[in-house]
Amino acid sequence: MKSIESEIALPAWTEPPPESSWQISTLLRLPAQCLALVEIEFLKLRRDPTDLLTRAVQPALWLLIFGNVFSKLRAVPTGDLSYLDFMTPGILAQSVLFLAIFYGIGVIWERDLGVMHKLLVSPTPRVALVLGKALSAGLRALVQAVLIYLLAWLLGVHLNWHILPLLGVGVVVLLGATAFSIFSLIIACIVKSRERFMGIGQVLTMPLFFASNAIYPIAIMPGWLKVVAHVNPLTYQVDALRALMVQGGESHFGLGVDLAVLTVTVAVLTTICARLYANLVR
Repeated sequence: MKSIESEIALPAWTEPPPESSWQISTLLRLPAQCLALVEIEFLKLRRDPTDLLTRAVQPALWLLIFGNVFSKLRAVPTGDLSYLDFMTPGILAQSVLFLAIFYGIGVIWERDLGVMHKLLVSPTPRVALVLGKALSAGLRALVQAVLIYLLAWLLGVHLNWHILPLLGVGVVVLLGATAFSIFSLIIACIVKSRERFMGIGQVLTMPLFFASNAIYPIAIMPGWLKVVAHVNPLTYQVDALRALMVQGGESHFGLGVDLAVLTVTVAVLTTICARLYANLVR
């Protein structure tokens, strides 16, 4: 069976612009280049949406079992929030993390199929290749967020349904998915093997999750774990989601700080990944 990439002709933006206007033209073409790659990933998702449904099983189990049990214990200090309300934003962030952290394996498959070679020899900037992949992970994460919102509503979580917080949740989910998917691409550029990638991905996911404020507040962590939590981007994603997603939720660091940390993380990781991207085919 032909892959979707083989069925889609290289778009017009792969032709190099005139040299005299190269820099300005590159900046102007960057959004279109990213969106073209997102379109390819969207076609994959439309052909096989079952991946999103299977990925929704794990957060559903966390909310249905872990959340309900710990809500009865009342052992975790969550302020005015019930434990289920407190952990729901953390489970959304966990879902985004688990979806994005294994995204790099896709480019290893594309390298083996020869698709990556075609993209890398085109005039498309490496930044566009990286952001296009990362934004497609963000698209999947937004669909996942809708499923988790539906489940949380059924469980009686006190969600904030105002339009601005909902848009804010979308932005935070998109930033988080972009950051962790680019991190995943960096790992793929270094290890270059599906087996090694899966091993490293499995090692990283749980420490990132448990060394954050997803299921318990930073205040009850031991000192060394507090340090790790403060440098963990997932902590800031959860902090922003908790302030935006549930009624009565508050941001420990401030929404401005949360968004700034996530944005800087995306920028730094994109720069690193763009420099390493060609290593995939070497």
